[in-house]
Amino acid sequence: MTGMGFLGRLRESLTRTKQQLVERLDEVVRRNDEPARRGRPVDIETLDALEEALLSADVGVAATGQIVEAVKGRARGGAGLRQIVKDEIQGILASTASRAPDGQRPRIVLVVGVNGTGKTTTVGKLAKLMRDEGKRPLICAADTFRAAAVEQLEIWAKRAGVDVIRAAPGADPAAVVFDAIASGKAHNRDAVIVDTAGRLHTRVNLMNELEKIRRVAAREIEGAPHEVLLVLDATVGQNGLTQARQFMEVAGVNGIILTKLDGTAKGGIAVAIAHDLKLPIRYAGVGEGIDDLVPFSPVEYVDALFEEKW
Repeated sequence: MTGMGFLGRLRESLTRTKQQLVERLDEVVRRNDEPARRGRPVDIETLDALEEALLSADVGVAATGQIVEAVKGRARGGAGLRQIVKDEIQGILASTASRAPDGQRPRIVLVVGVNGTGKTTTVGKLAKLMRDEGKRPLICAADTFRAAAVEQLEIWAKRAGVDVIRAAPGADPAAVVFDAIASGKAHNRDAVIVDTAGRLHTRVNLMNELEKIRRVAAREIEGAPHEVLLVLDATVGQNGLTQARQFMEVAGVNGIILTKLDGTAKGGIAVAIAHDLKLPIRYAGVGEGIDDLVPFSPVEYVDALFEEKW
């Protein structure tokens, strides 16, 4: 996918967040860019308005504090305030950005998250994205506790044009992963994308299940699982950080897929994720279609958010 394609989709999906954050920020800038105020430090009223705008977009308390301190130290009146905020947000996001691990084939990607975040549909979209990049992925239906999850996954896999390895309901998820890895090796697949069960309320069972899956994967492929991607719903805002911390403890999460950006004014949660969790956002969900998962770029996210329109 081209950068412009990503930027266009991301720009559209961030419309509500832009209204909540950037347009309010620009109003603050206009009010404080009078000739009499230029050259003076930013006043308390401006800092309070900036803080309110950032928090309302779910940028988070800690990240908001860092941004406000940067503005306090560098801005004079309204001049440069917008650019300082933009630079700080981009810097926070870029601090966690890194390339996905590569090397071993097939690459084992565990996709984790609570039910309702769009996890199963995201697996199908990720497979389609890999196919579009010229790769040959395989999907593993390791959520054997919900028959509906497997059926849904097969529908999305068909849309993506990707095969699924599944088992009977109630089967051992780790055994399904073993079969999928064996198939991936035999058929020279580039990646095995594993859809895992989405539960936090039975945390001990989830931990044991994921640990067993990880052990099986590590035994079969050096360095596996190579990625453990947590699907977070952007519409839940700060509550997503609590989910993320729990999954980081039990699943060894090393990347985020942020879904439903198009349905929220809380797209600033991306900044909170990077600042508080120190995890890279690998992909962003920008719609409900099979092609509506895009690689996440801090530069393009910020450009889409702060794009000039006047």
